[in-house]
Amino acid sequence: MALYNKVSGKELKDKLRLLQEKRTTLSFYCYHRIEDTKTFRDQLYLELDKLKVWGRIYLAYEGINAQLSVPSMELENLRNYLYSFPFLNGIRLNIAIEDDGKSFFKLKIVIRKKIVADGLDDSTFDASNSGVHLNAMKFNELTNNPETIVVDMRNHYESEIGHFKNAIIPDVDTFREALPAVEKILEGKKDAAIIMYCTGGIRCEKASAWYKHIGFQNVFQLEGGIIEYARQVKEQGLENKFLGKNFVFDERLGEKISDEVISHCHQCGKPCDTHTNCKNDACHLLFIQCEQCEAKLNGCCTFECKEIIELPVEKQKELRAGIDKGNQVFKKGRFVDLKIR
Repeated sequence: MALYNKVSGKELKDKLRLLQEKRTTLSFYCYHRIEDTKTFRDQLYLELDKLKVWGRIYLAYEGINAQLSVPSMELENLRNYLYSFPFLNGIRLNIAIEDDGKSFFKLKIVIRKKIVADGLDDSTFDASNSGVHLNAMKFNELTNNPETIVVDMRNHYESEIGHFKNAIIPDVDTFREALPAVEKILEGKKDAAIIMYCTGGIRCEKASAWYKHIGFQNVFQLEGGIIEYARQVKEQGLENKFLGKNFVFDERLGEKISDEVISHCHQCGKPCDTHTNCKNDACHLLFIQCEQCEAKLNGCCTFECKEIIELPVEKQKELRAGIDKGNQVFKKGRFVDLKIR
């Protein structure tokens, strides 16, 4: 049996759109030394494939980072399988807040050097000495103090559509860039109470340990990230201090946490928080686009890309021959660059 998917992404996406099966989207991570990542990877693929699990898993010597979609009727079987590994027994599964069952269309398990690219040399500090974990109630209590500093450890395109009230939002493209950027922003504040947050918690595990290592004294992190915070707020009837949408790294591209729309269409400037990827296969730029601009530009980021996708398919292939589309997919658009003038 081939331990990877051989069907084209387009075919799988078309099948996903027609799928009526109820599915649950979830995520989890764990920093734990995995000696034989290749064997573990293949074992995971075989068992998850049997459960019709789709999604993306990154494995490394330092642990596992997973975002998955599972048939809802198989959720408990998946949980039991994961818990059969001692280091995953009892691991929190972050269940998506807003889920249409169309988050992933195939299973992909990749071995990497790190489960999150951070640019840090883990041999120079204790990565397990992370910040104090806060649940939603404790987070709200601590942030009621105006002296508390809240830091968003995500990228600009994530915080653009949603973030906590009064949070520091670094203008960065990657987590690797965020670490030194935040350090500079917090210069002279090593005794302040600092709470950091991200989507599901994984980036803050490493970031909080790093900031403690370089001298910050009162470091906290939001346990389970925005996803778990939203769940607890809803279940416990707490004040929701998050504004807007939570960006997610799957086909949904976002889940609504509050009713506020805090961002704008990158093309016309009207309030909008819907991310999309440019329909030009040689571009795939990630940007925010309203329905009117989507219709005007046929789902593209510029009129140039619109002209390209209106060409015959063979001509499009000819034009993008030799383009490294792997890197193109991860470009992120900014509001000032895409305004229709």
